[in-house]
Amino acid sequence: MRLLFWAEFFWPYIGGVEVLGMKLARALRERGHELAVVTSHGDLELPDEDAHAGLRIHRFRFLEALAARRLDLYAEARRRLVCLKQAFRPDLVHMNSVPPSALLHWQTRSYHPAPTLVAVHSPLPDQNVAAETLVGRTLRAAAWVTANSRAMLEDVRRLAPEISDRSSVIYNGLEMPELAPESLPFEAPMLLCAGRVVRDKGFDVAISAFATVRRRFPRARLVIAGDGPARAELEQQAAEMGVREAVDFLGWVPPEKIPALMNSATLALMPSRWREAFGLVALQAMQMARPVVASDVGGLPEVVAHGETGLVVPKEDPEVVAQAVTRLLENPSLAQEMGAAGRRRASLLFGFDRYFEEHEILYRRLLKETRHDQFELPLDATL
Repeated sequence: MRLLFWAEFFWPYIGGVEVLGMKLARALRERGHELAVVTSHGDLELPDEDAHAGLRIHRFRFLEALAARRLDLYAEARRRLVCLKQAFRPDLVHMNSVPPSALLHWQTRSYHPAPTLVAVHSPLPDQNVAAETLVGRTLRAAAWVTANSRAMLEDVRRLAPEISDRSSVIYNGLEMPELAPESLPFEAPMLLCAGRVVRDKGFDVAISAFATVRRRFPRARLVIAGDGPARAELEQQAAEMGVREAVDFLGWVPPEKIPALMNSATLALMPSRWREAFGLVALQAMQMARPVVASDVGGLPEVVAHGETGLVVPKEDPEVVAQAVTRLLENPSLAQEMGAAGRRRASLLFGFDRYFEEHEILYRRLLKETRHDQFELPLDATL
């Protein structure tokens, strides 16, 4: 099978979606499928044609062309994309998000028609899914749409009811780390937050909750792994609450070091105020047998089984977060049981082999049930 794997960002970008996309693309290649990756340069100086881990990567100046309304760049990207589609002749296009660059895909689809799978990895703003918008047209023209949680699938179906009979959930999946889980540390508890340091992640809620927890457990520490625009504000908040010396801001942590970091934690916190589509950090914590305290938003309650692998709490409530953390720290046996249950759940429900197999089965099904809906979009289509 020849697959055109379309991702707005790809290696060397390493966000959660990018890492998972890379793993899927590599697995597909290793299991005999031919792949060509279509992506952007992002904000890095990267070659137009590249290779990594056996994958052929084709970078286009989509973002620059659309943002600056550069017709010359747009025309060149369109020309190169037509050449790629005609030369590679993909059996299927896997669009690993709903990016602005989808405009070029639909405008060049007639040069080599192929069914398009659209994977939704994050919430879609309501106003961007109207029938006349690019996102709306992309969802409605796709042969199939997947979401990475039931919560996300319900959102997408609510915004575009027409896709209800050609959409489904494929939960994210990761390989189990080779590193064996260590015992949870309770003598000097370590609470871990990981992810982009932005307001939506609710790390400010974690700091407020930690100030309360710290009064009961004076040797406890809070570790925030990640970087982003909210870091300075969070550091100031920790100082104002009198816990700055007990809060460690690690900055960006490479994905391959996350398991070891999880292994040093007592529990993980995901106090998101945003509709988390899935919650890869929760899954990574569960893989290392760490209980998780998570907000009741988006797909998090589907990953973290309340009362079994962690505790799910209302969003933006530091006091409730503090109570949940205190409960686990005061009951080491409960925390250990939840961590062990989380590791079992991660292996059974969110393994990478299952993730790969569900994609491969869907690909083969789509090749048998190809939809031939096509449309062309003008350059000034609503984005």
